[in-house]
Amino acid sequence: MTTTRHTAEQRPLVALGVTGSIAAYKAADLTSRLLQAGIEVQVLMTRNAMRLVQPQTFLTLSRRPVITDLWEMPDWQPGHIALAEQARVLAVAPATACILAKMAHGIADDALSTYALSHGGAVIVAPAMNPRMWSHPAVKANCRCLRRRGARFVGPGAGRVACGEEGLGRLAPVEEILAAILDALGPVPVPPPEA
Repeated sequence: MTTTRHTAEQRPLVALGVTGSIAAYKAADLTSRLLQAGIEVQVLMTRNAMRLVQPQTFLTLSRRPVITDLWEMPDWQPGHIALAEQARVLAVAPATACILAKMAHGIADDALSTYALSHGGAVIVAPAMNPRMWSHPAVKANCRCLRRRGARFVGPGAGRVACGEEGLGRLAPVEEILAAILDALGPVPVPPPEA
């Protein structure tokens, strides 16, 4: 009897958007946990996210080149279109007010926001921002718009944020974001044990 091993192509793929919130470092933990669960991860980073966490961190964890720029795609096919044909879930964690506005209004001016427009699968958003920003009517309206389109929100949580203020705005715990992604994916094939 022959044993078939699951290849990377057979595992579900999640597109993980990382934006310029101080909580961006927690996306590295999320990447690691997704891989431990047998899920492939393609990270897309905004320019501001790269000011907080280096792409090399995600390259090392995911074993995939990080998408940071629409103009540096190694293949002839636009990267966001090729990825949209493969990824079952788009998770944006952390999601800033900026990316929420871009996603709500169809603004595609970087790799992540352009990919978001081409993605046809489940969308999970984990906001992280100052409580005053989170409570702003424009942010609330953008969130309502995204929810109407089927996006699932995880958090934000309450507590002290990086600037020292208290309130709603903390990134949800990584465990909650992971659970939402796993729920959206459904059953994930488990690779057989090594022979």
